[in-house]
Amino acid sequence: MSSKEQAPPRTLAEMLRRWPDERLAALLRDRPDLATPAPHDSAQLASRAATRISVLRALDSLSRLELSVLDALVVANQTTQSELLRIVHADPDAAAAACDRLVDLALVWESPGGLRPLSGVAEALRGDEAAGVSGLRPMSPDPATPDEVEGRLALISPGARALLEHVLAHGSEGTTGNARRTVSPADAATPVEELIAHRLLVPRDGGLLVLPGEVGIALRGGRTTTTPRDAVPEIASSARESTLVERTAGGAAFDVVRRTELLLDHWGLEPPATLRSGGLAVRDLKAAAAELQVSEPEAGLLVEVAAAAGLLTTATDPEGNEVWLPTDGFDTWAASSTAERWVTLALAWLDTTRLPSLIGGKDPGGKTWNALAPDLSSVMAPEARSLALTELAGLPEGQVLATGTGVPSVVERVAWLRPRRPSVHRDLVAAAVHEAGLLGLVGAGGLSTAGRAVLEHDHDAALAAITPHLPQPVDHVLLQADLTAVAPGPLETELARTLHLLADVESRGGATVYRFTTGSVRRAFDAGWSALEVHDFVGSVSRTPVPQPLTYLVDDVARTFGTVRVGSAEAFLRADDEAALTELLHHPKASTLGLRRIAPTVLISTVPIDLLLPRLRELGAAPVVEAPDGTVRVARRDLLRARRPRTSRTRSAAAARAHATVASVVTAIRSGDRATEGRPATPAVATTPSGALAALREAIEARETVVIGYVDNHGASSDRVVDPLRLEGGQLTAHDHRSDDERLFAVHRITTVTPLSPARP
Repeated sequence: MSSKEQAPPRTLAEMLRRWPDERLAALLRDRPDLATPAPHDSAQLASRAATRISVLRALDSLSRLELSVLDALVVANQTTQSELLRIVHADPDAAAAACDRLVDLALVWESPGGLRPLSGVAEALRGDEAAGVSGLRPMSPDPATPDEVEGRLALISPGARALLEHVLAHGSEGTTGNARRTVSPADAATPVEELIAHRLLVPRDGGLLVLPGEVGIALRGGRTTTTPRDAVPEIASSARESTLVERTAGGAAFDVVRRTELLLDHWGLEPPATLRSGGLAVRDLKAAAAELQVSEPEAGLLVEVAAAAGLLTTATDPEGNEVWLPTDGFDTWAASSTAERWVTLALAWLDTTRLPSLIGGKDPGGKTWNALAPDLSSVMAPEARSLALTELAGLPEGQVLATGTGVPSVVERVAWLRPRRPSVHRDLVAAAVHEAGLLGLVGAGGLSTAGRAVLEHDHDAALAAITPHLPQPVDHVLLQADLTAVAPGPLETELARTLHLLADVESRGGATVYRFTTGSVRRAFDAGWSALEVHDFVGSVSRTPVPQPLTYLVDDVARTFGTVRVGSAEAFLRADDEAALTELLHHPKASTLGLRRIAPTVLISTVPIDLLLPRLRELGAAPVVEAPDGTVRVARRDLLRARRPRTSRTRSAAAARAHATVASVVTAIRSGDRATEGRPATPAVATTPSGALAALREAIEARETVVIGYVDNHGASSDRVVDPLRLEGGQLTAHDHRSDDERLFAVHRITTVTPLSPARP
């Protein structure tokens, strides 16, 4: 008999056994928690799929329409697809597609009596009206037809109708109060008794009254909800040329790469300290923002993305202090092309769980969030970014987000797609659009071609798409008489680094302005440059003649540079100019240096040389270190690097590994199914705890009565006839026929599970 002629599956496990391998693999990819560790067979897979935590994870991935379809099935309890679509307030085709996805996710299975929700779904959905569920209770075991319900509603008084509407609006539950639970319509003295008499409210234990699902559906016009559930929020957009989007994104991408490089170059020489609790101090973030001439939130974003890309990590400096240092991977990254560097940063941002948007805000305890803080992360961040960019990618050609209203509309759209996510998810979506603009994935409100490639994790396509739109680097500057140099465009990497050593950045933009100062030129001399090398460099990179003031500045600094030579005594100072030493000796701020003259041209100090040098520079001197043979030794600072931390595999490698894992799990499940089918039938099924979970889960789904062998606390074994109801936390909740009450049974004490009867109604 073909699969189409087979009878409907009796349990979820049986349905999974019938699925082809491709469909089973798709389930494991959509619900990856089911694949770890690999289930023994389809029975264990079905048992795992019905656990509360797995059900909640699956529900979190559903849209508002899918949740509404699932909720309608919970209300109907068990029904055909045509009947289900009749009570869902949505387009039938859209609702049918949502129903198919619920089956593919194993949240719904095709039982002999029709579609049935997985056990545990009803409890997980209860009280989640904000996510789009109806708030209706399940229908009665033997529900009245719509015409019968309408007939009952026509017989009640306006006061009873108003009370019924009130109960429906407040969770479909109420209390009896002093009302009689058994009363005829003629004897009903109050609206509550009237509703009980007409079976529009059903009494339950504890004085509770429940409004059956079929009554709620009738009150809402034959639907589970009064408003459509397939109305997807529109994204506010406006027209804009695609060339503007590409150019704007390309400019932002270049700025991100250049600023990241400048920041890590600077921290390679002067690394910031790591806080005791981890993270970057607020003052260091402010200093980084000033160095890059960006806002503190932008600086925080660059720092977090650099760390996510493996370019920045913590390490110990030569003095033994914990600091933030560029990794050895930074040098490799800096040597690659601008486009390659940008793609690395963009992919790192898309996949990281870090939350740069929270930097500077307050945590629940009122403490400020620091950049790079260990707990500044969320597993929802990658999903929020992916969803936001996916919605931008869906805009028609030539359309971008409307100014002011575009981002909120994206937030609303994503909230419809993931209604069960907490409110912070909305903030993450808005932040994702803003950060994508700063990083160059989005330009002028539209997703660039390179941004689309990054969203798809297509490295080569992103590289090819961003390259034509990156500003072309220039190899020259324009020197001016006011000691400034104007870069008419983005400078080549090595030229930018060298110029950053010789001059200070005064302003950034389309044309970066550098200013030469006494301190900046002295910085070059400290790094080992000579006056001749400085003159040659500025002359070779300038398209304009070198102005005389710059020549004089370099010569003046060179004339005073090295006037004082420092050695160890703890340290000594030697100079041919006695007046210079006398000035230092009597300087009002030199008293802590422990200076003493031992010759007209020699002073000694009690301060170590590594502390003396910066103190002398603060006093205005320009000392150099003298070697034992009397030659000058340039005190050039070493570039500090940290070992690159071991990061997770690349996206492509992770995808390949996940695919291989899913394939192996499917193979293991099929092997277990064959082993189960090959066992001889026995009247009782001996179980391990995991086997008991699977067997009891099948009984719950099939609504079977079973006999369990149970060992009590005293070690006595007995057989119990039970109707399994729920499995949670290693405990079985079941109706015990012997005590005629619900009882809890520890699964690890169950030794056998034997089916006793056909499925319960």
